Amino acid sequence: MNTFQELELSQSLRKAIENMGFEKPTPIQAQAIPLALQGKDILGTAQTGTGKTAAFGIPMMEHLAKSSRGVALVLTPTRELAQQVNKTLEQLSKYMGFSSALLIGGDSMHKQVRSLQRDPQILVGTPGRIIDHLERGTLMLHAVDFLVLDETDRMLEMGFSIQLKKIASFLTKRKQTLMFSATMPKEITAIAESYLQDPERVSIGSVSNPVEKIKQSHIFVKQEEKFDRLIQHIDDNEGAMIVFAKTKHGADKLAARLYKEKISARALHGDLPQRKRERVIQGFRTKGFMVLVATDIAARGLDIPHVEHVINYDLPQSPHDYIHRIGRTARAGAEGSALSFLTRADESKWKAICRLIDPDFRKKERQSVPNRFTKKKKRFFGKPRSSENSSPNKPRRPYRGESKRNPRPSRQVSVS
Repeated sequence: MNTFQELELSQSLRKAIENMGFEKPTPIQAQAIPLALQGKDILGTAQTGTGKTAAFGIPMMEHLAKSSRGVALVLTPTRELAQQVNKTLEQLSKYMGFSSALLIGGDSMHKQVRSLQRDPQILVGTPGRIIDHLERGTLMLHAVDFLVLDETDRMLEMGFSIQLKKIASFLTKRKQTLMFSATMPKEITAIAESYLQDPERVSIGSVSNPVEKIKQSHIFVKQEEKFDRLIQHIDDNEGAMIVFAKTKHGADKLAARLYKEKISARALHGDLPQRKRERVIQGFRTKGFMVLVATDIAARGLDIPHVEHVINYDLPQSPHDYIHRIGRTARAGAEGSALSFLTRADESKWKAICRLIDPDFRKKERQSVPNRFTKKKKRFFGKPRSSENSSPNKPRRPYRGESKRNPRPSRQVSVS
């Protein structure tokens, strides 16, 4: 499959694809769409930013066009990703007459109930809010015959496995299921056995390696030097930038400090009300400000093409989150850069990241004498002791407050 014109699609869907500017399919689209159009279940993995939404959205629309009473359900881990998926699906269904319902937390329940009363053919939501509607009786899933689990690994990381099992109990077995993930931990294989029937495995590139067009770099700093180095990096580089902080409070504090330095910055994290989160994302998308300070809530599902730089002000807890964070740049074939600030406390985290993205790192680490991280620490965190100071023949340094002429007497220990 080299072009979308090769696919046997309805005329309305072809028109929508053309209007969206899709010409040549991405690798994940080229492999997944023909299989999905045949009605097969798919277990797909691909790096973030490779066009997975269209990979399941196009066959979904064609499936609904051929099904008189069919309903499609898309589950995502975050509100932001659900909103973006819903927007793309609305564009694909523009000339097909399908309606959709966006079911996410933080949004008006009353508004969602009204949209469900219109019997939409497309349901997009997060597991928690889907469960809320099921328990209230405002949502029925018996008609769902096309299921998509997007960013499944992230849903498991966020603890949604119980919710996913509960949602599955409301679904019929007669459905086509597409499961997509950016990484492939063992838990994905286990859950795939419950949801998928004889699936086709589609994998594009290495799920543990970042996109090749991302220029990665790191610098060793002291904790108190981070902010000044961040200011310097912002001054030296143009373009939109996402700065990742470890905590919600840290993101707010860092954004406030940047604002005081006359840098247009806003914070994005899970404690913000839904409407404010939407305003922040929209402002960043429309270039109302150029620096977004975010927690890992933005590491998945935030698709803003003009992001040129990612800065890991704090390293993530999970090595896989490093891949997702830096994947916010170099979207859709563009180029980008990713810079990580490393302190002495980050040694184990950084090694875990290196082992994930470089299969030969363990071997290189064993061959490196001394360890390259330790060598960097000596260089950036103070001068190593000289061989003269470490000589066993050198006289002992006096204790603090002790006279060199009158050294502290040896403590007498009596043994009875």
